[in-house]
Amino acid sequence: MKWTQKTYYIKLLLLCLALIIAGSSLWFSNRLAKDLATEEHVKMEILAEAMRSLNLADENTDLNLVLQIINKNNTIPIVVLNEKNKLQAARNLSLKPYEQKDSVKIATQWGLKMKQRGHYIRLETAQFSNHYMDVCYDKSLLLTRLTFYPYIQMGIVVLFLTLVGLALLWLKRSEQNRIWVGLSKETAHQLGTPISSLMAWNEILKENYPQDELINEMGKDINRLQLIADRFSKIGSKPKLEPFPVNTIIENVATYIDKRTSSKVQIFTHFSANNIKVCLTPLLFEWVIENLCKNAVDAMEGKGSIYLNVKEEKERVIIDVTDTGKGIKKKNIAHVFQPGFTTKKRGWGLGLSLAKRIIEEYHKGKIFVKHSELGVGTTFRIELKQDLTS
Repeated sequence: MKWTQKTYYIKLLLLCLALIIAGSSLWFSNRLAKDLATEEHVKMEILAEAMRSLNLADENTDLNLVLQIINKNNTIPIVVLNEKNKLQAARNLSLKPYEQKDSVKIATQWGLKMKQRGHYIRLETAQFSNHYMDVCYDKSLLLTRLTFYPYIQMGIVVLFLTLVGLALLWLKRSEQNRIWVGLSKETAHQLGTPISSLMAWNEILKENYPQDELINEMGKDINRLQLIADRFSKIGSKPKLEPFPVNTIIENVATYIDKRTSSKVQIFTHFSANNIKVCLTPLLFEWVIENLCKNAVDAMEGKGSIYLNVKEEKERVIIDVTDTGKGIKKKNIAHVFQPGFTTKKRGWGLGLSLAKRIIEEYHKGKIFVKHSELGVGTTFRIELKQDLTS
C-alpha cells in the first residue's frame, strides 16, 4: 500500500472517529434534554393540580403545601389563561424593559403560542360548568440552553478543528517549501564540481579528436546537465518573469526529446499563431514541458505519439500535452500532483509536484489533468496569462 493511500485511510479513520464522538455527544445531550423536558412536564402537572386545589379550596383547607408548590417554581415560564384566553396569572417571563408597558398583552401572546405548541394543562374551575383555566408553560432557561448546547459545542469544535487543520496545512507547506529549496540548492551545489570537470575533459577530447561527432553530442549533454543544475539553483529564489515566445520553448523541448527517445515515439507540435508570448522564466518553464513529455514517454512505454498544442484564448495561452499512453485511473487523477505519488516502479513522485509549484506559485497559472482514459491516453493542460504588452 502506497504512502498516499495510507495517509488517505488514516484521515478517513480519524474523520469517522470524530463523527462517532460528535454523534455520541449529540445523542447524549438530546437524551438528557428529553429527560429534563419530561421532568418539567411532571412538575407542571403537580403545579396545575396545586392550582386546582387552591381554586377549589374553602376556608378550612390547609394551603401551606399548595402555596409551597406554587412558589417553588422559579425557572419554568407559566401563563394562565381562562376559557376566553384572558390572562389570569403569569410567572417567570423574561420581559425586556421596553416590554413592561404591554406586559399583559405580551404575556397573553406567549400563552397562546404555548397552547399552539401543546404545552398546556387544562383545569376545570367548577363542576358542571364551561369555566376552565389553561396552565400554559414553556421550556425553562436551563432546558433551552441544554437543547442548543450540543449544536453550539459542535460548531465550536468544528471551528477549532478547521483552524487547527489550516494551521497544520500551512506548517506542512512551509516545511515542504523549506525541504524543496534546501534539496534543490544542495543538488545544484553537488552537481557543480562534477559538471565543471566534465566540461574540462570534454574540451581536452575536442582538442585531441576534433572530427569526432560523438564528442560534440557528449558536450551537448554536459551543457544539459549544467542547465539542470541552473534550474535547481533557481528553486526557492524569486523568479524573474519576462516576455518570452512559448513556441520557441515548445520547439526546443520537442527537438531535445525527439533525439533522445525511441524512433517509435513521434512528437507533433501545433501553434495557433506565431510569436505567442507569455511572461515566464524560460529555464523553469522548459523544465515543466520537458517533465510532462518524459512522463508521456514513460506512459507509452516507448511507442506512441505526443502532441504539443499551443493556442490563445481570452487573454490566456493554453498548452496541451497529450499522449497515447496507458492513461491514469480516475481514483489517481486527484493525487498525481501530490509529492511522493507515483505509479512507476522506480521514481520519487516529485516531477509533477515540482511542475505544479513552478506553474502555480511562480507563474500564477494553472496545471491540471484535462482528460485521461485508460488505454487511450492523457492530456495535461497548462493555462497562463498572455503578455499583451508586446
